[in-house]
Amino acid sequence: MQFFERLRDRIETTGSIVSVGLDPDLDRLPERMHDHDLPRWAFNRRIIDATHEHAAAYKPNAAFYEDPDGWRSLVETIAYARGKDVPVILDAKRADIGNTTRQYARLLDQADAITVNPYMGRDSLEPFLQREGAGVFVLCRTSNPGGADLQDLELASGERVYERVAALADLWNANDNVGLVVGATAPQELESLRESVPDLPFLVPGVGAQGGDAEAAVEFGLADGVGLVNSTRGIIFAGEYGSPSSRTPSGNAGEDHEAFDKAAGEAAKRLKRRLNEHR
Repeated sequence: MQFFERLRDRIETTGSIVSVGLDPDLDRLPERMHDHDLPRWAFNRRIIDATHEHAAAYKPNAAFYEDPDGWRSLVETIAYARGKDVPVILDAKRADIGNTTRQYARLLDQADAITVNPYMGRDSLEPFLQREGAGVFVLCRTSNPGGADLQDLELASGERVYERVAALADLWNANDNVGLVVGATAPQELESLRESVPDLPFLVPGVGAQGGDAEAAVEFGLADGVGLVNSTRGIIFAGEYGSPSSRTPSGNAGEDHEAFDKAAGEAAKRLKRRLNEHR
């Protein structure tokens, strides 16, 4: 079964289009987590236990795992999430050429889908695109303020760069495994892109801590009911009670912080309900 078929089944099972970002910043983990051999894995396991009923997918960002213990934590996290029947998108933003990109594509031996950077063109993405069963989310219009520096530039054809990326991704979708990353902080672009590529599912970050437009994310992010809206900090760190000045040197807020998993579960449930109001 292809990735987007599995994702559709998961969305129907949970009644949710929420993607939960798993970015376990060591400086923000509850103090007790640091007693574990792999604190990021211990944290993620509790987040997954608390949120999987409301999660259509999980999205760990590779930047939080790029050290030996981190990769061990990531492998355990992916296996545990998939054991709960939740697909995993590795937010790695990879791409290169030749042997390098073929090595990057091996990340899909672990995860169900991956984010990729289209800047180097089709040949840099070919090893990902050829994985027919895996999902490939192409960065298109990102949620950060600086995304406009390049993505909004106008080409000689009159297209914006992000519009050209979307058109190319549509051409690259021969195996029906391509989606786009389009931020909820750019609702007008969300709408225009949905019109230009009606069949590509979107992964929409920026709802939550970045204050993106939830209604637009749902209205334009889904292709035939399939798509994801991601929240990371707004869910996994929902239990950071107290002011920053009250936190311990590791960035935590004392014993109340140990209820972080319950707070994460409630945050995921609230976001699911909020998004479903617009479905």
